[in-house]
Parts: sequence; C-alpha cells; structure tokens
Amino acid sequence: MSSVLSVSLYFFLLVSTVTAAPEIPGEAVKQPMAIVGGTIHTVSGKTIENGTLLVRNGKIVAVGKKVKVPAKAITIDANGKSVYPGLFDAYTDIGLVEINAVRATRDQSEVGQINPSVKSWVSVNPDSEIIPVTRSNGVLLALTAPAGGLISGKSGVIQLDGWTFEDLTMKQGVGMHVDWPNMSPVIDWESDKSAKDQMEARDKALQTLRRAFDDARAYQKAQTVQDSAHARDARWEAMLPVLDRSLPLIVEAEDMQQIQAAVAFAEQQNAKLIIYGGYDAPLCSELLKKHDVPVIIGGVYRLPRRRSDHYDTPFTVPARLHEAGIKFCISGSGRFGASAVRNLPYHAAMAAAFGLPQEEALKSITLYPAEILGVANRVGSLKKGKDATFFITDGDPLETPTQVEAAYIQGREIDLSDRHKRLWNKYKEKYRRQRERD
Repeated sequence: MSSVLSVSLYFFLLVSTVTAAPEIPGEAVKQPMAIVGGTIHTVSGKTIENGTLLVRNGKIVAVGKKVKVPAKAITIDANGKSVYPGLFDAYTDIGLVEINAVRATRDQSEVGQINPSVKSWVSVNPDSEIIPVTRSNGVLLALTAPAGGLISGKSGVIQLDGWTFEDLTMKQGVGMHVDWPNMSPVIDWESDKSAKDQMEARDKALQTLRRAFDDARAYQKAQTVQDSAHARDARWEAMLPVLDRSLPLIVEAEDMQQIQAAVAFAEQQNAKLIIYGGYDAPLCSELLKKHDVPVIIGGVYRLPRRRSDHYDTPFTVPARLHEAGIKFCISGSGRFGASAVRNLPYHAAMAAAFGLPQEEALKSITLYPAEILGVANRVGSLKKGKDATFFITDGDPLETPTQVEAAYIQGREIDLSDRHKRLWNKYKEKYRRQRERD
C-alpha cells in the first residue's frame, strides 16, 4: 500500500511541477499607443499631472503634458490613475525555484565550489506560476541569480513575460556571484561546528577563492600567447570579464567584517564590486564610498542580526545609506525566495516609514537597481528612448490597498491573471453557493 502511495505522490509532484501557467505572453502592437490623462511618475524627472505617454514599437517616444497623439494610435484613458515604471527586484531566484520544499523544482545551484561558467538565465522557467503572481503587483523586472558554492556563476536581468528564456532575458552576464564566508565564528543553536572548525573552513574558502583568481589570470596570460595550443576552459573563460572589470563581483556579505574583507579582496584583485545583503553596510559607509561600492539591500522586512541591535535596525538601513551618500537599491526576496518577490514595494514602503524619503524609496526599486546593474539606458524610469515597461495603478504602489490595473513590457500588454486570483475566484464562488444553500 505504501509503495502505491509513493508512486501516486511521485506522479502528482511530477505533473504539478511541469504544468505550465495558463497566462499567454503579450503580443507586440504595430500601431502607436498613448496613455492619456494619468499622473505619470517618471522617477528620473518631475511627476506629470494629466500627462501623456506615447509608445511606438515597444519604446517610449514622448512623455509630457503636450504630446501630439497620432490619429491611428490606440488611446488608453488613464484619468484618475497613476503610471509608474516597472518595479525592479535586484536579487532573486525567480524562474529558478518554484516550491522551496520540493527539491525537483529548485534549480538555482550547481555542485561544487567554483562554478563561474554557470548562466542563471538559461535555466529560467518561463512557465513558472510565480512569474504572473509577481508581475500582478507591478514587479516587471528582476535579476535572477545563481546560488551555491563560493563562486556561484553569472546572473541575468529578466523581464517577466515571454515564451522562452530568450524572450525573458534582457541582459546576460550582469554579475559574477560570490558567497563570502563568515569572518568570525558563529556560536548559536544552529551551529554544528566549533569555532576552530569554522575558522579553518573560512581560511580554506578564502584560499580556494584566491586560487580561482590566480588560475583565471594564468589562463588569461596563456590565451594571449600567439599560436597558443592551450586548451579552452569554460570556467576561466567566464572569469575573464571579471578580470578586465567589465563584469562586477556581486558578493553576498552581511556583517561588517565580511564587507570589509570583500572590499579588500576586490581591491587586491582589481575587480568591480557590488555588495548584496549589506545589513552592516552603514557601518562601512566611508569604505564603501571611497571605493564606489553600491549595495543591494537584501530585504527590509527582517529581524535584527544581533541581540544588541534595536528592533528597527534592518528597517533603517536604506535611510542610513542614503544619508551617507552610498549607492543602494532594495531587494524584496530575501530568505523567502522567489515567492516573496511580489512583496518588493512593501520593503520600500517600510524603508520610507523609517526615514527614507518617499521619492528615494520609489527610486530604490525602479531607477537605482537599473543603474547598479547596468540597464538604466533601457528601464528604471519613464523617459524618451527607454523601453515601454510600465504599469497603471489606482494609487501609490507602496500602499497595500493599491491595485495594478494594467501592465506593459516593451509595449506589450501583460495578462494580469494569476494563480492567486484564480483561487480567490474559485473560493469566492464556493462561499456564494454555500450562502445560497443556507
């Protein structure tokens, strides 16, 4: 009997994980499209009341109060509504993880410690049920990042609509991801290693990391030799853009010692650096500012890391970085993974409630991630020449009652139905029928 149940469970999980989301990707519109009468939040410039946003061939061609709308344009009345650029989560595993508790749906990591040749965007599942749920809340762009090991691989920026991973991918090879080891021992109820063992593991990890860079440089030198018969190695080929500073290291580091060590390592290796996590980044503000290191804050909704910290310490990280003049943006996935990316605007809202100016809060999930990740020429604000990636709401997206009424990626209207809404409609009907019976 137990074997029958096991087989049944296996096929249930198999079918549930391969079933595609029913939402159909948006279709390109050939004729011009004008969003008329709404409040346009350009983010990079002034907010335009009763403005017009004109789109042609997936690009914004004009934005302002006095925009001439072509006679054959599709006109969308946004009177009383607000128009915002697509929200952008700068660090997620969206498309790589479906259900954290089901191993077969997790494809964010590879075996081994050194995997620079991993390309996260290639593994993105365009039929993930999480993608429609996420974009229903205005999050239309995300960095999808690999995990595992010391050097996890390269990430890509994706837009949350398309038939294939090629359709979704906006920019390949955005950063090389490194999980920085703890610099001091952690002794708590979760620890299963002694302080000595932890320090030995730390030293071994740092030695492995340095050796990887040394091997990559040796490979780079060997490849420059004329008529070289040196065999190609995909791992070290992937490291070459890091060595010439065209590809930044995105290092996961939370506490002050980790951040200081990562900055020192990047300087030693002459590599560009972005810090992800950054809980203690305000304590390293002078160092980060000196070396022009931006920070991707790994969630605002989280607990203090130390018993001595104030309850609101994680909530004030964005405000303190802003006051210190450090480049930063906010990520909303944190330790809850892809299913929590939809809550990105509320992380920014919490930061605004604890000292970050509201305009900066909005920029921290639109323009700033685009600038830090090198795609601000295409997304992040509503400006002539950029992609027509935006959404229309009935209010401020940082407020939970606000509803996203329409969304567009490169001018294509996006289907805003999703699994959550289907379940809501299903059980609303259930209770309606129950009331009729009663």
